Amino acid sequence: MIEVLKILVADELSPRGVEILRAAHFDVTVKTGLKGPELAAALRGVHALVVRSATKVTPEALAGADSLQVIGRAGIGVDNVDVPAASRKGVVVMNTPGGNAVTAAEHAIALLCALARRIPQATASVKAGKWEKGKFKGVELADKTLGVIGLGNIGRIVADRGHGLRMRVVGHDPFLAPEAAAKLGVPLVSLDELLARADAVTIHVPLTPETRGLLGADRLRRMKPGALLVNAARGGIVDEAALHEALAAGRLGGAALDVFATEPPGQSPLLALDNVIASPHLGASTEEAQERVSVEIAEQVVAFLLRGELRNAVNAAALPADGAEPLRPYVALAGRLGALLGQLAGGAIESVEVEILGAALEPGAKPAGAAALAAFLRTHVEGPVNEVNAPLVASERGVRFGVAHRSSAGDCVVGIGISASGPGWSHRVRGTLVPYGETLEPALTSLDDFALQVRLGTHHLLLRNEDRPGVIGAVGTVFGRHGINVSELRVALSSDRREALQLWNIEQAPTDAALQEIRGLPGVRGAQHLAL
Repeated sequence: MIEVLKILVADELSPRGVEILRAAHFDVTVKTGLKGPELAAALRGVHALVVRSATKVTPEALAGADSLQVIGRAGIGVDNVDVPAASRKGVVVMNTPGGNAVTAAEHAIALLCALARRIPQATASVKAGKWEKGKFKGVELADKTLGVIGLGNIGRIVADRGHGLRMRVVGHDPFLAPEAAAKLGVPLVSLDELLARADAVTIHVPLTPETRGLLGADRLRRMKPGALLVNAARGGIVDEAALHEALAAGRLGGAALDVFATEPPGQSPLLALDNVIASPHLGASTEEAQERVSVEIAEQVVAFLLRGELRNAVNAAALPADGAEPLRPYVALAGRLGALLGQLAGGAIESVEVEILGAALEPGAKPAGAAALAAFLRTHVEGPVNEVNAPLVASERGVRFGVAHRSSAGDCVVGIGISASGPGWSHRVRGTLVPYGETLEPALTSLDDFALQVRLGTHHLLLRNEDRPGVIGAVGTVFGRHGINVSELRVALSSDRREALQLWNIEQAPTDAALQEIRGLPGVRGAQHLAL
């Protein structure tokens, strides 16, 4: 009986997003407003959880999630999900970073324009029956300097819209190369320089331990006198008490806030200031964005559960959205090689090093490395290990892990080396894809010092023997006697020609009796069944 995968949608998702999940024949439950123990109980037996920003996915909620494989966040921010706790359980956390980028950027620009022209205050005055033209004098944005903190998907759109308003745009983003910023027409400057130069500052970074309190009292004092501040990213990035002091003292011209450290903000002193405008976390709140992120996260969850595709995973190396298909076979190859090495390894494992050769494979290097490590560890570790928690599992066991990529004019190749404390336990393998009929199949091309090319199937017999006549025939005779069909055999000799390595591609697992008989043959030094 095929298991029906269970999906819990814990926040409002568009009907089309729910339809996509149900069309994949999942058992979909929509139940919103779950908190604490209720959420923990609802997650038992569930394979995927889909949330927006309301549901808080805590370590306590995840503790009993015995079947959970993926958490899909319909939106960009994942601060409502405890990502480290999910990673420890091997649960993929996905978001939709581009789904609401235009909507969020437009809202930031709208807040800036409304703040500069004091539109909310003027609206309230007119609705109160007043006509105070002289009271609501604003400032022009044209020819002013706009400072954009964070040039990700949203920040780039804000910068583009700033250019459209004829503003001079500068940016700060320590993770963006100057060449990439130059293509956007945005000079990169330090955060302190941005604050000193900008007439208006807008924030577009996630809330992390590094960005919490990013604009505190000291940095707010460095802002240009009379400058405007817009925060439509996340509450907590700006120190609200320090901001209140700067605005009340008249050092800053005004602030537009879509987010607060605590939401709703209650009786925040900021809301009593006339030079503050606010909205209730509306950055992604358009019909188009809600539909888009719902559809995107539903499609991502389906692709992961049915085909193992990682898209926009925040806690795992994922293939790029464009051009992923040619890379998938190499990621699968890395997993096969990792599983092979895991069965050869013994002793205390000290390191696993993955090397990816070929310019075309650079975007897939990290996912391939994660696949290799996970497959390797699964042969040694009890409990679930996957591409998400494999680096953490390795680190906890004192195993060093590294992935390196090198451009190469030759074939695209995946190589893995392991070092271990015991004699004879260190190994290295290489593999590539080879034509087989009309398809490309994974193949082993070298094992330790032996060069050979054999297609990787499900079952193999690895045999080391003295280089002497009759060994191959004797092994084949044993296979025949035990009804084991052979599809391929490759033989390689050591450099001194004293030892041969045989790798048999067989159609079924050999019995213990067959293995014992082969190990007892004259000249055989060792035989091992490898299940891939």
